[in-house]
Amino acid sequence: MSFEQRGRMPLDYQPVALPGSVLRFRGPLAAEHGPAVVCLGGSETFGRFIHAPFPMQLDQALPFPVLNLGVVNAGLDVMMNDPAIAGALDDAEAVVLQVTSAHNMTNRFYTVHPRRNDRFLKASAMLRTIYPQVDFTEFHFTRHLLKHLQGVSEDRFEIVRTELQTAWVARMRRFISSVAAPVHLLWLSNRAPGEEDAADLTIDPLFVTPPMMEEVADRAASVTITTPQVLEQADSVQGKFFGPREAAAARLLPGPELHDKAAQELLEQLNADS
Repeated sequence: MSFEQRGRMPLDYQPVALPGSVLRFRGPLAAEHGPAVVCLGGSETFGRFIHAPFPMQLDQALPFPVLNLGVVNAGLDVMMNDPAIAGALDDAEAVVLQVTSAHNMTNRFYTVHPRRNDRFLKASAMLRTIYPQVDFTEFHFTRHLLKHLQGVSEDRFEIVRTELQTAWVARMRRFISSVAAPVHLLWLSNRAPGEEDAADLTIDPLFVTPPMMEEVADRAASVTITTPQVLEQADSVQGKFFGPREAAAARLLPGPELHDKAAQELLEQLNADS
């Protein structure tokens, strides 16, 4: 069987539940051993389409357990409100926190699903006032909503973008400060900070800028930036495992080479921290 054929096969993520949570995390989990490092984040941390995501590599390389609590499409709402995650953070000696997008969280303009943060639930009165012509019942996902709002009015969309960015910074600072263990921030993306195209709403972490990172970095133990060294490495399905209709989604996420790089860079930070 060729490499390309294997790359077209979906992965078995061995979904696992933890006591007190309705979420499904990637298995196997060695939670009973009292994890020393907890990895939090979205699809990248979960390792969607990736055979050996960076938390798995950390677990194999470090002399203490690593718990992967990444959730597909998660924003800060999941990380701040899930009981199982809260319990794991209480026991953690170190935390790796992936930088997630600013749009998948409840804010003054709209509410997202508490567990599936990419799901749009309802618009606030404020957003309805700004966009009186929009029928918000047509939208089920945050990115679809934002693309439509951007197309209706760039000026009004900037108001929405600014609110999301302000809320993200405030919530990140509060969350990092609430964790007793050292928090190591990880930027894992096919784009580097500052390379965001204002018109492109496809590449995460959406709306997060270098000044925003600077505002939260002072509360973190370290910041690791992991991006492709060569532009051609981005937007690729090489080394990824996915089903017949998942190719478009697979292209948007970091590949195995970035997970390898993230694991190596985080190992240096975590070893220095121990």
